Amino acid sequence: MNAKLEQKISQLPLSPGVYFYFDSVGNVIYVGKALKLRNRVKQYFQHNRPKDLKTEALVREIADLKWMTTDNELEALFLEAEMIKRYLPRFNILLRDDKSVSYIRIDYYSFHPTVTMTRYPFDDNAKYFGPYINVSQISLALRYLRRIFPYSIRKSSSKKVSLDYFLGLDPGLEEHKTSLKDYRANLRKLIAVIEGKQKKIEQEIAENMYNLAKEQKYEEAAHYRNQLTALKNLNNRVKLNFNNDNNLKEDDSLMNLKKILGLKNYLKIIEGYDISHMQGTNVVASMVVFKNGVSDKMSYRKFKTTIDQNNDFANMNDIILRRFSSKNINNWGLPNLVLIDGGKGQLDAAIAARNKSRVKNVPFIGLAKRSEQIVVQTIRRDGDLASLVNIDYKFLQKINGTVQKSDNFLLINIPHDNSLLKILQRVRDESHRFAVNYHTNLKRKNSLKSVLDDIPGIGDKTRLKILKEIGPIDRLDLTDIQRIAAIIGKSKAIKIKKYLKNNIT
Repeated sequence: MNAKLEQKISQLPLSPGVYFYFDSVGNVIYVGKALKLRNRVKQYFQHNRPKDLKTEALVREIADLKWMTTDNELEALFLEAEMIKRYLPRFNILLRDDKSVSYIRIDYYSFHPTVTMTRYPFDDNAKYFGPYINVSQISLALRYLRRIFPYSIRKSSSKKVSLDYFLGLDPGLEEHKTSLKDYRANLRKLIAVIEGKQKKIEQEIAENMYNLAKEQKYEEAAHYRNQLTALKNLNNRVKLNFNNDNNLKEDDSLMNLKKILGLKNYLKIIEGYDISHMQGTNVVASMVVFKNGVSDKMSYRKFKTTIDQNNDFANMNDIILRRFSSKNINNWGLPNLVLIDGGKGQLDAAIAARNKSRVKNVPFIGLAKRSEQIVVQTIRRDGDLASLVNIDYKFLQKINGTVQKSDNFLLINIPHDNSLLKILQRVRDESHRFAVNYHTNLKRKNSLKSVLDDIPGIGDKTRLKILKEIGPIDRLDLTDIQRIAAIIGKSKAIKIKKYLKNNIT
């Protein structure tokens, strides 16, 4: 162990947190979490402590150490998962106990929502959180949280409540012990806690408790009191602190990104945008938000473009104009950096839209998929760089990066194993995933529509009867009206006939 590393270990706090091991050239080779940082890190270097071959190989390569403190072990667990996704340290793969990562799945929009763990996320309109490597500990966290925010773990075919209801773990939808509306409200609190909004939920619960007590509804107030006490006293509660600027200063990837782009402010908030469509139909866009380098899914937004068109540049222009409208700026605030999924064309369209808005001081960059180049626009407008980026060439050279000019753009090449590029890829990939997911759901929803949806006086039940007996509307012609009348009645059949005659050619 070198003297620098030994000194840092002596400075480690006896508090929960995440630690980072670096090799001699500054690469993150392992990310771990601990209940007591100093004790956990010291264990790696105790000669009398048995180690397997992989751990011994890790210890031989450790040249430096950094850490981030958290409020508790479970917060460190969730933060560890996010850092592993960002840096992809090779020893985390080698030392991993689980065969695969897992996700928390909440099918919030179902008529009987459940909360489960799964290894494979799907575009099924459920909410997914993860991935997480420490599956057993995440499962334990969910069991703790289930005592505070009861949820179902499976859909029941029975009309009677399960034993879990009487244990206070299930909402009891089967016998309407809890309404679906109240159950979803409870799930929103659970999701907020997972997403790092615990203080807000505590305030909401406390407010409900005080209001019910004023109304002398003491039994209901006691329920909220118990919920609030359990949430505050739960040492292993789920919480991600997005507002700790000290954590930001410890994050090399964010600091290096700020430095290489020549930006003045810390990159506390990064927004990423992508467009998704199929040949100009069902055109949608995503806006993902990363706070202090960690995804903040509660702040994600999705857009449906005003016009369906097979033109990514025009679509991007439309979305950025809407994002930077006065209303949305007031509601969502401003980011420190915007990342556009795409190359020169998409970035140019986005900057043009930004310049039309009342905000012109937010820096924009692009990330081209094929070559993973950072794209910066260099056209000067009113004496300022269009992208508001001023590249630090000395630092770029230090990390073996290069720059090439292309028209009115600079293309920055960063080594693909550099964490600076990895965080941009993480934002870009998340914006792409979110956009594709929304597009897929929208396409599936629209595929179920028919021309019957537009006929006045024809409701859902009537449409279902016709589609069940006859099939898709494109099989209808005017000679089928007698058959339709036999299914839904003469008066409604006449309405359909009149509409088809006037609108279908």
